[in-house]
Amino acid sequence: MALCAGLAAGIAVAREPGARRARALTARGRAELPRVAGRARLRALCLERKEWLCAPVAALLAALGESVLPLLAGAVAVPLMRRWIRRRARQRERERVADGVTALCAAVVGELRVGHEPGEALLTAGRHAGALGAAESAVLAAARFGGDVPAALLQAASRPGFEGLAGVAACWRVAVDGGAGLAAGLTRLEHALRAERRSREELRAQLAGAWSTVVVLALLPAVGLGLGAALGADPLGVLLNTPGGLVCLLAGGLLEAAGLLWASRIVRSGEAG
Repeated sequence: MALCAGLAAGIAVAREPGARRARALTARGRAELPRVAGRARLRALCLERKEWLCAPVAALLAALGESVLPLLAGAVAVPLMRRWIRRRARQRERERVADGVTALCAAVVGELRVGHEPGEALLTAGRHAGALGAAESAVLAAARFGGDVPAALLQAASRPGFEGLAGVAACWRVAVDGGAGLAAGLTRLEHALRAERRSREELRAQLAGAWSTVVVLALLPAVGLGLGAALGADPLGVLLNTPGGLVCLLAGGLLEAAGLLWASRIVRSGEAG
């Protein structure tokens, strides 16, 4: 009995440091949890509101140049940057939706080839592909209850990115009215949409050099200011606090904006073509 009691006491003593360590780690983890959540929220906010990164840059330039002009420029740059970011987001969303329409065509073709009826194939593929957007309920209801599916598809195709649904509507109408094979038409449409996507990607790759030129033009003034500061001059102080510097800053800013707009217009005309 004494031996058993000693063994029990030894096990309890041996386990106690581990328990204390576990409790300490748990308490530390609970204390760190709000801090980690706060950092995650801050990171998400920075990713969502990237345009507000102009504010600290403007504040830094204002402090270095001892002038309020960078703050005013930062206030103007925030809405411009927001507009540019939203335009890029809309473009990415449009391309994502277009890829979803292409996937919808492939899914409907797969359902048709396993023996499903057109309405049932569209119901199954539309629910899984998620390429119909806000018009999904109207299109699927027309397919389920024998409604005007081409009209519902044409209505959905009026929004940006969903233009491929107009081709699906045309194939559907021809298949219903003329008795043509819907699977064959959707297969050709899918190949055409994929070829269009490849053409866009190739054009984007070819224009990457032109966009690099635009970026270099945008960064050249900052490089010049950095070189001037490295040589011991005070370019920010001269530009922001002297009459001649203000005139040079205004003229240079106008020329820089004109050059960027001109180069961007050339590149965008190439993309549009």
